[in-house]
Amino acid sequence: MRAAWQGVKITDKMKDIVRQGYDKVSRAYRSDKGKNADEYLSWLDELTPLLPANAPVLELGCGCGIPVAITLSAHFTVTGVDISPVQIERAQSLVPHAQFFCADMSQVDFAPDSFAAVVAFYSIIHVPVEEQPELFRKIRRWLQAGGYFMATVGHASWTGTENDWLVPGATMFWSHLRISRCG
Repeated sequence: MRAAWQGVKITDKMKDIVRQGYDKVSRAYRSDKGKNADEYLSWLDELTPLLPANAPVLELGCGCGIPVAITLSAHFTVTGVDISPVQIERAQSLVPHAQFFCADMSQVDFAPDSFAAVVAFYSIIHVPVEEQPELFRKIRRWLQAGGYFMATVGHASWTGTENDWLVPGATMFWSHLRISRCG
């Protein structure tokens, strides 16, 4: 069941919903083997040749590290950030040669010019829209000159929750604006 949040002030409670939701659905969302990863891998196939070997790459909303962090780590120095402790614990086990932080991506900070690329697949859509502009400004600061940003965003304006998302008892929160065309 989906619920829209028209006119409701978004608080840290929404981030708690995302954290708890991904803690609950971690294995249902992504197995250790990374099945159904073709979409992600095709995007990474576009990015990989643009970067030098061992370039620093940040993944926002890295989940368990499969398939993105593990694929990128074969060529680059990968840092992953995710709000879910369960997802980060799995990522540290599944992708031991990458560095992972359990944090709210809208609150984390890195030095300017830290990354040759930042990727955020199906993750910024969980950040309240009020916080997204500042997150995009941070990403720009974190990117090196000529760096790349690759992300998925919402296709229609919507903020709300869905109960029993992927598994019974798991609630998930989304918040995104309509993007008519990017780059």
